[in-house]
Amino acid sequence: MKKSFKEALIVFRAPAVFRCASFIMILILLGCTKTVIGSSLPVHSLQMVVVLTGSWGSADASLQLFERESAHTPWRAVNEASAAVVGHNGLGWGIGLHDAPSSGAAPLKKEGDGKAPAGIFLLTAAFGYASPEAAQWIKLPYRQATASLQCVDDVNSEFYNQVLDTSNTPLRWKSHEEMLRKDGLYKMGIVVDHNAHPPIPGRGSCIFIHIWKAASQGTAGCTAMAEPDLDGVLRWLDPAKTPVLVQLPRSEYKRYQEAWGLP
Repeated sequence: MKKSFKEALIVFRAPAVFRCASFIMILILLGCTKTVIGSSLPVHSLQMVVVLTGSWGSADASLQLFERESAHTPWRAVNEASAAVVGHNGLGWGIGLHDAPSSGAAPLKKEGDGKAPAGIFLLTAAFGYASPEAAQWIKLPYRQATASLQCVDDVNSEFYNQVLDTSNTPLRWKSHEEMLRKDGLYKMGIVVDHNAHPPIPGRGSCIFIHIWKAASQGTAGCTAMAEPDLDGVLRWLDPAKTPVLVQLPRSEYKRYQEAWGLP
């Protein structure tokens, strides 16, 4: 029901102190409201790798596998959580299946920042030193890492964030990662679909799940674990089940758990 002119005038003439206090209360309530960014978790995704850290700046992480029968059934744990590490500078919001967070809410993943990407990402392919014949136990699309295989991390290159065979592609980049590493960390690995469609220069490239150098040592921006644990993850992943990686600090995981439909 509409207020009369007299009633409206009374409200308008309310003491300035009252109006100011009300305005301040509204600002406080708005400041206490947490904005939850949305996600586009595929309905047909039936496998999830969950990696959690203690904080945005922590490199130590836990990794656990979850699966479900359908989009209408709950997630269930496949294994006990195992140890993993992320970037040596922790995590920063990446570009994946989740909405971009508002600026200033948390660190953003950038090229060379020593952070692994936070968010939800498809796990699209695998790679390793073994020949395709020897790696037939891997169900994900597999690519052998050879001496000519490189991942481009040059932000000024048209091939930024792409894995390419230099024997077939002109070298139009100034920096890259060797996929056939001498330290063996890429003996087996999983491609994380981060900043890929299309890649935004400077927002991070060449993000993988691979073998760690040590349990106490973070990576340059990937997620890593012990070789036996990675072997188990690779044997479990099935492209027909649209596997995803959910990687977050524990506090953020709890914040988005219900809205994102996480286990």
